[in-house]
Amino acid sequence: MQDLLGIMQQVGRPTERASGTSVRLELQAGCFAGVWGNKSQAQLDWLQASDIDAALNAAAQVGDDTLQKESRGYAVPDSFTHGTSAQRSRWFKAGFQSGDIRNCDTFNAAAL
Repeated sequence: MQDLLGIMQQVGRPTERASGTSVRLELQAGCFAGVWGNKSQAQLDWLQASDIDAALNAAAQVGDDTLQKESRGYAVPDSFTHGTSAQRSRWFKAGFQSGDIRNCDTFNAAAL
């Protein structure tokens, strides 16, 4: 989706990206996933509350803070590339609740 919208071209190749851009890009992708879930549910009415809980849990389990704490016992925020568990859950929720990609602008968000 980000490629189709031209976002990937705007942020450049991974080696050209400014610090923090990767996190914002990944959080936006999570938000877009939430938008997809919203639209899919509106059309098909197939998701259960437990499905959303599972998606939020999955997002939290792959947060940089969680993964680093599990692997080394502590987290190094300066090395994050995908965002914290809380950030990932927050942005997925933002997309799912709104159903609008305009609410997924992580690049201009004051707080992630």
